[in-house]
Amino acid sequence: MTVVAIDGPVASGKSTVARRVARRLGYLYLDTGAMYRAVTCAFLAAGVDPGDAQGVIATTLGADLQISTDPDDQWVRVNGQDVTTEIREPSISATVSAVSTLAECRANLVERQRRIIDQAPAGVVAEGRDITTVVAPDADVRVLLVGVEADVLAVHLEADIIRRISIRLYTQKLAKQPFGPGDVLDRIDDGTDTLIHGELLTLIA
Repeated sequence: MTVVAIDGPVASGKSTVARRVARRLGYLYLDTGAMYRAVTCAFLAAGVDPGDAQGVIATTLGADLQISTDPDDQWVRVNGQDVTTEIREPSISATVSAVSTLAECRANLVERQRRIIDQAPAGVVAEGRDITTVVAPDADVRVLLVGVEADVLAVHLEADIIRRISIRLYTQKLAKQPFGPGDVLDRIDDGTDTLIHGELLTLIA
């Protein structure tokens, strides 16, 4: 089973790239940020004040959270309610930090995310903040996108990531041991270069 972890700031293009790579490889796709947003919907629906840490924690730990891992059919449900559209509303974006800043909530969601990753039959492309350092630090391929124009570079990034997955898996097969958390993190910037293991490679030929 192969794990690809894609991190990056808001609007860096990680969702677009992650879905494309998952679709191309036939892997599952996991949007970890959607899980935080879904729990935010849950505590607001329950009338819990964002400043009520214990209320937010209790809602998170008790939430019945389901999320699609199909890159072509994304949906999120929490406590039986479809919140696929609601999680993208500005009010949720403005309040999600009430969940992400609480250690108990993060630990619970990270555990759920790791469970989904571990159960992937062939592979999974997981994206979100801290995915490469906290959730899946030992992923086969870890990528950090910085300021990428998704619509312009997604196709190039897709090809580049898949190429590196093939190289990594072949190298691992020869070495017969997985890459560990100490490996250099692959970084993709908004120019035309990719920094990988200290070598500068041309991203767009």
